[in-house]
Amino acid sequence: MDIGTLLLNVKFQTSIFKNSKIGSVSRYGDAGPGPKGSVMVMEFELEGQKFSALNGGPVFTFTPAISFFVNCESQEEMDHLWEKLSEGGEKGQCGWLKDKFGLSWQIVPSILGQLMSDPDPEKAGRVTQAMLKMTKLDIAELQRAYQGG
Repeated sequence: MDIGTLLLNVKFQTSIFKNSKIGSVSRYGDAGPGPKGSVMVMEFELEGQKFSALNGGPVFTFTPAISFFVNCESQEEMDHLWEKLSEGGEKGQCGWLKDKFGLSWQIVPSILGQLMSDPDPEKAGRVTQAMLKMTKLDIAELQRAYQGG
């Protein structure tokens, strides 16, 4: 990630999620891989969950191997986060997206785990098949698949 991207990414994220803020910011001094004064470590909160981000310089970039998993209670919440986070980024399959900084997110309904782990393999299978056809997940459609309709 380039030197300015870390700060911009965290500002972007905290502007989207309620109950979010930037905490402490440490900067590189004379010694270090980044230019003096550039962001080294940032502490921040998203929805009250604390995170620390380290600016490792341009050698280390985001990959889908690491993603933020966001459980949403309503379709309205999912729609809001999906549109805001994917703006300038890339919408993927099954609730996955990349934001404009290349960070991967999974925007999913809280009920998804329960639907997909039902002891009835037919119900769970229908939910999985419905999900695989979606980009942004649709709670009502997942519930219809679960119920067999």
